[in-house]
Amino acid sequence: MNQIDQKPHAILFPYPLQGHVIPFVNLAIKLASNGFTITFVNTQSVHYQISKARLENGVEGDDLFSSARKLGLDIRDVTIYDGFPIDFDRSLNHDKYFEAILNDFGSHVDELVENLVLSNPPPNILVADTFYIWPSTIAKKYNLVNVSYWTEPALVLSVYYHLDLLRQNGHYDCIDKRQDVIDYIPGVKAIKPTDLASYLQSNDTKMVANRIIHRAIFTDVKKAEYIICNTVQQLESETIAALQEKQPVYAIGPLFSPGFTKSSVKTSLWSESDCTNWLDAKPCGSVIYVSFGSYAHTTKQNIMEIARGLVVSKVNFLWVLRPDIVSSEETDYLPIGYEEFIKDRGLIVPWCCQTAVISHPAVGGFLTHCGWNSILESIWCSVPFICFPLLTDQFTNRKIVVDDWKIGINLCDKESITRDEVSEKVKLLLRGKVAEEMKQQIKKVRKTLEDAVAINGSSQVNFTKFIDDLKSKIPKKNVVALESEAQQLNR
Repeated sequence: MNQIDQKPHAILFPYPLQGHVIPFVNLAIKLASNGFTITFVNTQSVHYQISKARLENGVEGDDLFSSARKLGLDIRDVTIYDGFPIDFDRSLNHDKYFEAILNDFGSHVDELVENLVLSNPPPNILVADTFYIWPSTIAKKYNLVNVSYWTEPALVLSVYYHLDLLRQNGHYDCIDKRQDVIDYIPGVKAIKPTDLASYLQSNDTKMVANRIIHRAIFTDVKKAEYIICNTVQQLESETIAALQEKQPVYAIGPLFSPGFTKSSVKTSLWSESDCTNWLDAKPCGSVIYVSFGSYAHTTKQNIMEIARGLVVSKVNFLWVLRPDIVSSEETDYLPIGYEEFIKDRGLIVPWCCQTAVISHPAVGGFLTHCGWNSILESIWCSVPFICFPLLTDQFTNRKIVVDDWKIGINLCDKESITRDEVSEKVKLLLRGKVAEEMKQQIKKVRKTLEDAVAINGSSQVNFTKFIDDLKSKIPKKNVVALESEAQQLNR
């Protein structure tokens, strides 16, 4: 019987957080640009937030990929129920929400994929976020090629991947944890316990986040046929090489939107303030951009000290302050009258287009929580860092930025933040010898990124190899089976 090649059709499942949706959208565009049909699955909650933000920014319609399709890309926009109503506060009820994602979400995925297999062309690839626990089960049930997409550094993946070694050596999940350096993880240079992801530093290893890490990254990802990473081979060569001895791993980053500052697909969960006019009025390299990302929280005391430190520094600053940066229930976290007091040289907005801001010539530094997207974007714009990690991989990312690549400094070298240290570090990053050294060093790292994504660069070569290997795995279908499916679709 005649066999024919199926058109590649991938279902993409990002984790329901802003920092994961962005690299998944960029992957969707890149795959679709290479002839793939893409079904992109957001939770109803994330889809609603993005649609609401689009509308507030004057973009009509709730089809997130309509503009991409106008460019000829075959990307379908699909939503899935996550177990909670739209107005449920997922930030405030973090543990309850992710307990449901851990235990119940897989059944909703199963139901959705069962319906998607009747689409035309039928899906034959599953690209799921590495933080999910169900990909191997779903992929096997529906005969899909199982691809795991890791959106953080390979270093973090490798540490999670080797939880058993951390346990055996007394650095995790034991009563008297060792505090000496960890030097036994394949492909990972010596790392301090304080540079591990926050969940691995915790004494409570029964938290929902730890259970997700164990079941997804330590267990399920090892059943994936391919792992793709949003990183660069040359920046993490030893770590990636060690992982490749276990499974096929491809470093294909950094994955940015084709326009970088103006993507055809909006991914922001909040309405974006336009900061262009304010930045245009500031001298080149004079502004410190401050943002702690879309998800992590900090204390009111920290916000107060940072606010006062920025004043003391007398430096221009643009500060993104989410309303829930402390808590959904705590929105009064700035000194009384602060915004009026700093209006001549400070701008505070609830959200903005980060790539548009850090690519502006007025911005000379980034005070950041060390999210991986923020790090890659800022390197691309040659903007060095002041590092203030808050959660999860951000502590490891800080190590990479400050200790390994030497393109940033720590915000706090003591146990608690003080306004004087904030002022000192801001001025250090923007002015003088240290500032100049950082600028020169980050240009070198940026060149590594540029070379990787250029024609014949490592990331482009790796992506092409991934595509070729992936297509070779797609099951062939016989003509009779395809005709039968077409008849079912036309009923």
